[in-house]
Amino acid sequence: MKNMQNQILIEQISRWLQDQINKAGAQGALCGLSGGIDSAVVAALACRALGHNFLALIMPCHSLMRDVEDARRVAEHLGLAHETVELTPIYDLFKSILPSGPPMAEANLKVRLRMVTLYYYAAARQALVLGTSNKSEIAVGYFTKYGDGAADLLPLADLLKTEVRALAQALKLPAWLLDKPPSAGLWPEQTDETEMGVTYEELDRFLNESTYHLPTTVSPAAQERILTMMRLSSHKRQPIPRFRKDQDAVV
Repeated sequence: MKNMQNQILIEQISRWLQDQINKAGAQGALCGLSGGIDSAVVAALACRALGHNFLALIMPCHSLMRDVEDARRVAEHLGLAHETVELTPIYDLFKSILPSGPPMAEANLKVRLRMVTLYYYAAARQALVLGTSNKSEIAVGYFTKYGDGAADLLPLADLLKTEVRALAQALKLPAWLLDKPPSAGLWPEQTDETEMGVTYEELDRFLNESTYHLPTTVSPAAQERILTMMRLSSHKRQPIPRFRKDQDAVV
């Protein structure tokens, strides 16, 4: 039954992608391929929906060689048209003219350079950029504003991380990919769950229980961490505040 539901979901997302591309008058789509499960699922869905009108970009930037190779393995497994754009030199040049900053500022620079690259290719190909963020990440702001959070379409935005994993199985993605610890690859040994301070299983359970107004089965510590992340990242999910000339004056 679950497999049938996943197959239906695959068809629904594929049709949605085709419809969105057609409505925009675009010639296709592209996305970044990181070597992780989310981008692999987006690429598999886009390849199914758009065929040769989809391009995957692998964009190393002081990246672990394993992640670059994993991205290539995914592309080969899916038979994707793909290109590699080495961003390390431009990142190093940026660093050489910028004041030193904290590790997260430097990590976010990598992500935003990838966004710039994706939109350059998108403009050149009259294509739309597909984001790879899922519902779990969006809920707690686990993405870089104007980095991987910048996209024209978000195929996984209504799927929890556990649902993305199930979809990956239905799409017959490699077992090694399913077993790989989720990581943004921002620095050696970095993992999503260590950085967030909660597991995806806890996060998804909390989000599900909150949605359906069920008693929570998540520990108080995990609840507090999730709610804090939601509160601190609320600006990422809101439109940019705009000053209005007719608003009440502040005295």
